[in-house]
Formats: sequence, structure tokens, C-alpha cells
Amino acid sequence: MPRLVVMESPYKAETEEELDRNLRYARACMRDCFIKGDYPFASHLLYTQEGVLDDNNLDERRLGIEAGLEWVKIAEATIVYTDYGITDGMKRGIDRAEKEGRIVEYRNLKKV
Repeated sequence: MPRLVVMESPYKAETEEELDRNLRYARACMRDCFIKGDYPFASHLLYTQEGVLDDNNLDERRLGIEAGLEWVKIAEATIVYTDYGITDGMKRGIDRAEKEGRIVEYRNLKKV
């Protein structure tokens, strides 16, 4: 039976090019989760879409992070993709998963 998982990958970027890379990478990570039999949820792909929340607005960014952390409560595992490092936001997700006793798995892809 597939697991419900939260997928962690970098989102925040200093440039548009880096943001584009992070989004392509996150989509590839989600695909990897599906291929491995997991059903992923990635709040940083959902909530940051145009017209949903503004990641450049600190209050809205916080709201998106908190909403994602609430979804984590129904997940069986947190899957962390590390090809581009672990950001502060990812670290918060990892810490929360460990604190709440969820499995944390680390994975790599070839960089996208």
C-alpha cells in the first residue's frame, strides 16, 4: 500500500534561475516519490503558486509553512531530497518529523 509522505526539497532562492531550478527539481522529486510507490505532498509547490500565497511576504510565507506542517500530521514519512543541500525550511520539517516520531528518509537524484 502506498505511503502518504511529505516531500522536502529546497524552494527559497536568491535568483529567478535558482528558483526555476528548485521548482524543476521539486517536480522531479515528486515524480521519484510516485515511482517509488509513495504519495507525496509538497506544500512549497502548492502554496507558492501565483494567486495562492506570496513567498516574498513573510506573513504569507509563515502561513504556508505552518499549513504544510499541519498536513505533515497525517503523513507516514518525510522524504528529504538533498542534492542541493538542506535549507532552513527543510530543517524545520525534518525536526518536526523527528519530534513527532515520523520516519525521515534521505534521497538523492541526479541534479536537475
